[in-house]
Amino acid sequence: MTGEPAADAAPGRPAVAIVGCGRIARVHAANLASRARLAFTSRSSESARALAARFSGEALAGFEEALERPDIAAVAICSPLEHHAAQTVAALEAGKSVLVEKPMAQSRTEVDAIGRALAGRPPGSLMVAENYLYKPSLGRLRGWLPEIGPLRRIRVSKLTRQQPSDWRAGHGALLEGGIHFVALLGAIVGPEPAAVRADFPDGGEPERHAHLELEYPSGIRAEVRYGWNTPSLPGGILQHSFVEGEDGRVVFESNGLYVWSRAGWGIRLRVGPFADLMGFAAMARDFLRSVRNPARRPRSDFETARRDLEIVFRAYDTR
Repeated sequence: MTGEPAADAAPGRPAVAIVGCGRIARVHAANLASRARLAFTSRSSESARALAARFSGEALAGFEEALERPDIAAVAICSPLEHHAAQTVAALEAGKSVLVEKPMAQSRTEVDAIGRALAGRPPGSLMVAENYLYKPSLGRLRGWLPEIGPLRRIRVSKLTRQQPSDWRAGHGALLEGGIHFVALLGAIVGPEPAAVRADFPDGGEPERHAHLELEYPSGIRAEVRYGWNTPSLPGGILQHSFVEGEDGRVVFESNGLYVWSRAGWGIRLRVGPFADLMGFAAMARDFLRSVRNPARRPRSDFETARRDLEIVFRAYDTR
């Protein structure tokens, strides 16, 4: 391993190794398969072989093979959270481009380790798989913000019932799921808040419900409400978040199904589009653009993910 960017044996279709073969790996593979040559590795060689057969790829002997192979230009890390940081560091040091599932780390120490591994490398060397930044609904929402005047108040919310039985059960709802809504808030407001207050109503450890109140230097006040212990419609559909300005309000279904705005005397409603409602296809395209040109900064980069994780860590600090 030289530490230099891996060679691309087929310039039109870079080779990408997917690490971990669970549900999210299947989502990424489905969006990458027509644009990249795929290889798979997992703790279960059987699951790696199954995905390789499904997506016309190859099964690797292990993570180390993905790092050692010069024809593999990039890795997509879809393993459990406790492996994200170490595998990201190893892949960067091997000269690979990296897509790591969110959250990219579970502590400030791990974030710092990733930052050191990324130092001096092109900004496109690392992308964090935060699909909420690629949802069509976010683009429409941001396009309508100028109509409602200076921002004053924001609430992003999703309260549903979810009982993870896999590795996610060992992590808090805010870190594992609420991070999506922290990222969404960051895409609307931008900088880190001046103050973070947090309440964890269920009292559990790890928590299954979190309520954050954020205050920004500009005076904007924001809330993040996220929980896994509230009865709701499947997937938490038909719950609403909003952005409020001096001259109006934009409301959006929290999954991105629709967006409507009220500014002045006008009301507008837009539904969908549903072709890439969750943003995974757009995210895959952004990743491959950065693989081909690491000097290009992806929309969901290290600094954006670091900012969002720091808000989560500050929330946990209040406990």
